[in-house]
Amino acid sequence: MILFEEALQIVLSQAYEFGTEYVDIKQAPGRILATDVISDLNMPPFDKSAMDGYACKKEDITNELEVIETIRAGSVPRETIRKNQCAKIMTGGMLPEGADCVIVVENVEELPGNKIRYKKTNTGLNICYLGEDVKKGNIVLKKGTLLKPQHIAILASVGVDKPEVFKKPLVTILSTGSELVEPASKPGISQIRNSNGYQLFGQALTVGVSANYGGIVLDTKQETYAKISNALTNSDILILTGGVSMGEFDFVPEILQQLKANVYFKKVAVQPGKPVVFAQIRDKFIFALPGNPVSSFTSFELFVKPFLFKLMGHNYKPLVIKLPFGSNFKRKKVDRKKWIPVVINEKNIVMPLEYHGSAHIYSFEKAIGIININIGKAEIKKGELVDVRQI
Repeated sequence: MILFEEALQIVLSQAYEFGTEYVDIKQAPGRILATDVISDLNMPPFDKSAMDGYACKKEDITNELEVIETIRAGSVPRETIRKNQCAKIMTGGMLPEGADCVIVVENVEELPGNKIRYKKTNTGLNICYLGEDVKKGNIVLKKGTLLKPQHIAILASVGVDKPEVFKKPLVTILSTGSELVEPASKPGISQIRNSNGYQLFGQALTVGVSANYGGIVLDTKQETYAKISNALTNSDILILTGGVSMGEFDFVPEILQQLKANVYFKKVAVQPGKPVVFAQIRDKFIFALPGNPVSSFTSFELFVKPFLFKLMGHNYKPLVIKLPFGSNFKRKKVDRKKWIPVVINEKNIVMPLEYHGSAHIYSFEKAIGIININIGKAEIKKGELVDVRQI
């Protein structure tokens, strides 16, 4: 059994990038940039008005001003602003030559004879200057960026309509256990519905990989071997749940040995999720996770998610918030790093959820995150600061 930190380091050290491809900008959200993106122009590309108002000389704002033209966004000014002159200008409009400020329209009184009067005695400049956001040649997005909608706007603004991104690995999900039936079936006596397979499928999709649900694997050596072999032939990563402990019908470790897998570790000092297997066969990877749903969910978050992101060129860092704990929490065994589900209340206090153990997936229904209790630590005291890892 190895420590969590060691296991995570082993997992990440085996990841390699899967190659790149170009995608349409509309398909880019959720993908990961494979190259730096460089601006092909200055942003803004010219001095422009930040407000609807009148462009003029600041030294003239206490005088009556003659309106000599109207400048719409997208048009080029025709006139130069001279003493006691102004141009009506819309937000985003190009600043005319000679103007050094924009007075906002709400503070302007219109006068006869195509003139205006500013009703205040001072003003901000209200100008967005050429290149103040981005200069031509600047890197605007770095390789490894997980593209979100705001990044798509940046891509569009610098003319990148087909960004180069890392390819997605194909993941197959298998659930082992003769007691399992699919969700559409009503379980018989001693049977349960297969929740793990669909949970893991959903978790894989949230990472952005391509996922394939491979179904239920009956607890026989022949079927376990056939399903694992087929999954490794047709996908890059196999994630399976169940069949990894020491039971009489837990065949996964034996089958991996038959397939000459390089097994990096079999047990990790975490709770839930001790029997986690990470292995490799040539250029294919296997995560064999525990059969209880909380164990498989947590193991995916801790090990599989960062691994999949790294395969796609992204250094995943979970969002962690430090907040006070709202009650006293004790545990008896301290030999493993323990993870428990929590919520954050309206006072920004972390509260543990009712949690009955690794089969109690219903405890995660309202969970906003998980916190860990390190090896050797028996309790968390009320008011103690804890790190909430969002899920």
